[in-house]
Amino acid sequence: MSQMHLGLFVLGTGHHVAGWRMPGAEAGAENFPLIQRIARTAERGKFDFVFFADALNAAPGMHPSVLVRLEPLTLLAALAATTTHIGLAATCSTTYTEPYNLARYFASLDHISGGRAAWNVVTGAFAEAAHNFGRMAHPPHEERYAIAAEFVKVVRGLWDSWEDGAIVMDRAGGRFADASKLHVLGHDGPHFAVKGPLNMSRPPQGHPVLIQAGASDTGRDLAAAIAEIVFAVQQDQDSSRAFAEDIRARAARMGRDPRHVKIMPGVSPILGGSVAEARAKLDQLGEFLDPVAALRVLSERLGTDLTPYDLDGPVPELPESTIMRGHAAILTALARREKLTLRQLRNVAAGAMGHRLLLGTPEMVADDLETWFRAGAADGFNIMPPWFPGAFDDFVNEVVPILQKRGLFRQDYAGRTLRDHLGLPRPPHPASLTAT
Repeated sequence: MSQMHLGLFVLGTGHHVAGWRMPGAEAGAENFPLIQRIARTAERGKFDFVFFADALNAAPGMHPSVLVRLEPLTLLAALAATTTHIGLAATCSTTYTEPYNLARYFASLDHISGGRAAWNVVTGAFAEAAHNFGRMAHPPHEERYAIAAEFVKVVRGLWDSWEDGAIVMDRAGGRFADASKLHVLGHDGPHFAVKGPLNMSRPPQGHPVLIQAGASDTGRDLAAAIAEIVFAVQQDQDSSRAFAEDIRARAARMGRDPRHVKIMPGVSPILGGSVAEARAKLDQLGEFLDPVAALRVLSERLGTDLTPYDLDGPVPELPESTIMRGHAAILTALARREKLTLRQLRNVAAGAMGHRLLLGTPEMVADDLETWFRAGAADGFNIMPPWFPGAFDDFVNEVVPILQKRGLFRQDYAGRTLRDHLGLPRPPHPASLTAT
């Protein structure tokens, strides 16, 4: 029987804009002792990975976890020393990073962690970041994705600079490395010219796991071409199943095994002894809501400043977003289907960063996740607790055991690498394919 995968999306103040204000909540994206405890709880719950998003800009009114945060790769390197099995995933932009540097960052993390690194490939959602890197403007959507595709190709090539077993350390013969197993990349493309080789042996996983969250047509093509985990934002089972089938079909057309692409929608669970008790917690969060911060979250996801619009009117017709196209399309469709006012849609986005809120008892939440999984709408879920540590502790202590009892989730780790957890093969070195 196949089992679902679980990832934890960590925002230090919780995914709800007001999560940090909940009684008993601890908060801070710079609070390393808290983040250590969260990661250890996820590992105790046998989660596949913990994930840290990133942004390269800051402004008043942003989600508090985005306003100030630790650089995620530095953070994951520290977590690698205090965890043993759980995967360590982080966002890094292809628009504002160099391939050689990024290849070294993630290869280093994979070595330090013993094969647990994953890279969430993003093109950069916020145009404001351009000015932090001496750029006059943020590249257009299609150009960003063209850059990203070439960027990933270069990084993968750099990870293959050395064949497996190239570092021989032959003391008697005085030979440290087998130079015949060193490959110079020599890439010269439209966006990058990178000679190589990487000054690091091949990562334990061969290549760290690749994650992508593209939801536009161009984004889906990139996800189908490169991603081994695809983050999704669908709000209902039918649209999630259609999304999963589309990604898998695109991957198959590109010559990939669709079983090696794991679709993981985001879910923000709020648990209670009853639906009414869980809803009371959501209402309590609503009382703490900063309306300015909440509206900014929705504005970011719809790609338009919404401050001029009537909050109690319908969601207006807006120009097509050039930033988070997938989020924009899904949230707009939700508003039309449910006939939500702008204020109601704002509260949805504030509650789970535009992802699905799930209210109920532990059994009800487990039932929902099982239904989606068995229907082929998801291979697993990216859990997005509205506050820490309590909301996440509740999920690990109350929902995970139900999933384990049903045989839907692992009782223990069967391997040590993130690829082991996900059931993904280790990519062979190209030289080994040529030799055969």
